[in-house]
Amino acid sequence: MINAISVTINNFVNSAIEQRLIHLLDRHYVTNRLMSLVHLDELTTDTSNETHLLTLMDEMTQYAVEKKVIEDIGYAKEQFEAAIMDLITPRPSQLNETFWTLYQDDPEKATDYFYHLSQTNDYIKTRNIANNIQFSAPYKAYGDLDITINLSKPEKDPKEIALAKTAKQSNYPSCLLCMENEGYKGRNNHPARQQHRLVRLDLDGRNYGMQYSPYVYYNEHSIFLSEQHTPMKIDRKAIDNLLAIVERLPHYFAGSNADLPIVGGSILAHDHYQGGRYTFPMERASVYDTVELAQHTNVNAQLVKWPMTVIRLTADNRHDVAEAGEAILNFWRDYSDESVAVLAYTDDTPHNTVTPVARRRGAAFELDIVLRNNRTTHDHPDGLFHPHRDVQHIKKENIGLIEVMGLAILPPRLVGELDAVKQYLLDAAPITSVAPMHQEWAETLKATHPDADKSNIQAIIEQAVTDKFGRVLEDAGVFKQDEQGIAALKRFIDAFNQQHQ
Repeated sequence: MINAISVTINNFVNSAIEQRLIHLLDRHYVTNRLMSLVHLDELTTDTSNETHLLTLMDEMTQYAVEKKVIEDIGYAKEQFEAAIMDLITPRPSQLNETFWTLYQDDPEKATDYFYHLSQTNDYIKTRNIANNIQFSAPYKAYGDLDITINLSKPEKDPKEIALAKTAKQSNYPSCLLCMENEGYKGRNNHPARQQHRLVRLDLDGRNYGMQYSPYVYYNEHSIFLSEQHTPMKIDRKAIDNLLAIVERLPHYFAGSNADLPIVGGSILAHDHYQGGRYTFPMERASVYDTVELAQHTNVNAQLVKWPMTVIRLTADNRHDVAEAGEAILNFWRDYSDESVAVLAYTDDTPHNTVTPVARRRGAAFELDIVLRNNRTTHDHPDGLFHPHRDVQHIKKENIGLIEVMGLAILPPRLVGELDAVKQYLLDAAPITSVAPMHQEWAETLKATHPDADKSNIQAIIEQAVTDKFGRVLEDAGVFKQDEQGIAALKRFIDAFNQQHQ
């Protein structure tokens, strides 16, 4: 067994040197640190042809479990794996020096370096992400929508869940987005972050960190987080930050979840944004009208043909874009139009906010302002501008930034549930085999697709799921893409202009 684990350690170190993750001079140091992790006092010089770092990491982890160095439970193995990969990850100061040196030559080279490192050291869970199911299909006149059934996050076993419930509560780090996570060992109710690194960003004098999401939903899925643990707020500062990000990283977009419950993101306690290198369906959407904005004549304002309400602002000067975006946001905060059920307040409770998305369009700065409202009603207790009950069997969760832009993140339960619907459509199973929440939908699909067979069943299901997601976005739209909704949006623009003359 000593020989086998020796081979694994030697292969790991050799591969890390060959990939230039560590220097040749680091060989003995890293070897000894790995020996310490597995409680090994001696080592042979044997090697083999295995060079894949994640496979070698798995072998060391399995050895540690078998030798009872660590417990055979998810969080303990996660911490052990992170400790291994920390040894081939530069210290934060080294990483930042390399990033910004590469940046001086080309911002894309800098992010390529950081993204590749985050994949190689297993901070980005590439093997888990490969399990996700992804497809695209058209929806009405809006173009293709993107669908992901998220299978990347491993399920915790009952023992681990029980331990997490009884674990001692800690305020360190304050949340999953705090900078204190960088290098943190983790515990049974907090993920291991030993190989986690942050690139420091100066956003016009405000200190932020850039990291990648461990379970990326799209290419180079980034998170930009404040140095301070302060609540999210959509205001001029947020808009300026988004535009500053795309000024520094012009090949990325940057956007923010809204800052109110129901229409906001899952972590509202820490100021942060998301970004990455991906063209979302909303960005590809066409424009159906151009409008004038009083006092913002340097900004081109367009209305986007999209299920949700999008005002697109473009100008060469990012401060002009920011001023127009701030003006629309502030006006929208207090705007009501009862004819389309838009109320800014219920008593003192605010309902209006926005989901802002920034990008570069050539040399110009572009900002999409997506109007949001989180009002609830008796008929729609989950939210009037939220997925309605007849589509919640596919998507019930909040419609955040990623969904707003046309990428559905759907729950893993759908894999088995959709397979049951397929079998029913193929006459291979009774309707009772379909989950009750899907039965009405399945019966409708069967009536409209009598030609369903093995050659087209996958396409039928993918289109049907896409149609439901399209409806989700329509439900979340404040001013609908119909005659009444477009007229209401024009009234909003007219009212804005009258106040700003």
